[in-house]
Amino acid sequence: MARRPTPPGTPETTGLGHVADLVRSAIPPLHPAGLPFVAAPLAVAALGFRRKWVRRTGLAAAAACATFFRHPHRVPPNRPGVVVAPADGEVALVDTAVPPAELGLGDAPLPRVSIFLSVLDVHVQRVPVSGLVEQVAYQKGHFLSADLPEASDRNERNSMVIETESGQRIVVVQIAGLLARRIVCEAKAGDKLSIGDTYGLIRFGSRVDTYFPAGTKLLVTPGQRTIGAETVLAELDS
Repeated sequence: MARRPTPPGTPETTGLGHVADLVRSAIPPLHPAGLPFVAAPLAVAALGFRRKWVRRTGLAAAAACATFFRHPHRVPPNRPGVVVAPADGEVALVDTAVPPAELGLGDAPLPRVSIFLSVLDVHVQRVPVSGLVEQVAYQKGHFLSADLPEASDRNERNSMVIETESGQRIVVVQIAGLLARRIVCEAKAGDKLSIGDTYGLIRFGSRVDTYFPAGTKLLVTPGQRTIGAETVLAELDS
């Protein structure tokens, strides 16, 4: 889950501990799913340390993987009724669309925001709103480029329905992209999640769609950059 801010009253560190805290604050931690991808090239670099090109290639690959699987600290807004971006990236679509059929939510189009994640973006997914997980549904599919509109319907995806305390449903869908071959979702039906918590990850290029209750006014526009857990996509009617 997402890291929480340091509680008030926590004693300040000094000396080496302070230096370590500064390093930790400057370098985002690694998502656990990225450990094998970083460890493997590091092992290659260690085994081939006598050969400069092997050592450099292994270290460069490890650094690239660590960058991709970075898991930075985020602080969501504390005002009630907001829905935050589930991912870092660029808003590709702001429209209405029918939620994934496997969820059984009917065929009425709902407001939707699609966020495209390039390989340079943070790829962990954040919970867009606090609530109870009603269902999680995985659907096999293709691996089209995630920036195409048809990717929402045709690509491999994992959908999650969250019901807020006021009874409103938010649907968030992880969609695999051209290079993505693995969707990780740690949430399951019955889980109670808090806004901004980390719940999953998509490897190497992807897209995340968020569906809102009918009539919701969306607050973002295509081309806008989002910061997961912090950018407000919409405000729900109370």
